Amino acid sequence: GLIANYYAPQGEGRHPGVLLLGGSEGGIGEGVVRIAKALVDEGYAVIVPSYFGAPGQNRRLEFVPIETFDKALGVLASRPEVDGARLGVVGGSKGAEAALIVATRHKELKAVVAAMPTSVVWQGIDWNFLKMMFDAPGSSWSLAGEPVPYLSVGRPEKWRGVIADVYIAGLQALDDHQQAIIPVESITAPILLICGEQDTLWPSCMMADQVRARAMERAGPPVTILRYEGAGHAVFGAPLDESSPNYEKLAVFGGDPADNNAARAQSMAAMTAYLRDALK
Repeated sequence: GLIANYYAPQGEGRHPGVLLLGGSEGGIGEGVVRIAKALVDEGYAVIVPSYFGAPGQNRRLEFVPIETFDKALGVLASRPEVDGARLGVVGGSKGAEAALIVATRHKELKAVVAAMPTSVVWQGIDWNFLKMMFDAPGSSWSLAGEPVPYLSVGRPEKWRGVIADVYIAGLQALDDHQQAIIPVESITAPILLICGEQDTLWPSCMMADQVRARAMERAGPPVTILRYEGAGHAVFGAPLDESSPNYEKLAVFGGDPADNNAARAQSMAAMTAYLRDALK
């Protein structure tokens, strides 16, 4: 089965479609729904699948079947109001990881947006960090019942108290785990990456650079990186009103609320312009 929200745009005719993937919050979170509604207002049909954390799904982000996303794309493409020749994928954080993997498998996609991205497949996530240390998750994803090759987080030599350090340490072992690298060169659509330089959850700008370098080295698609100096892991999403109870939380994983919010306004506008061009 598939657990997903589907949003149909107003208006006659057939519309471009977007597969929208949230991050490690699980289920179908408020943040991803706000992005979906912004896209619908721009005339896109949007499907948002839950890939873990909902009833009947994995409780932690581990061994999530990539087929979940294949199924969601199939549902989106089959809707009568959707033009199956104009499809894109948008994802943030772990959803960006999934989006890049999905795009390597679906050559029909014409647009790929990965915000707070990664260049590799990582081990899964358990927000119970004690469990994460002593019962470490395996791969985040599975394909045909097998774990997708992945990179484990590492032990930082010097701990700054930010989660990103375990990912930076993990990347140092990349030479021994080449099969964990996402083969972005096989993506056919132009790729838009969005990152915040102050990201303390994982080193998204560093990994965005790795994605672009690989695509260039291997004659892959064009890759554009939008990097925001003062923003962190909240660099992408619908901007919040300053009176919102979640406004201050924009700073939780790096940057300050104002810089993150300004980056959100800019990156959402940039994504909309990119999608308009790629899915025209």
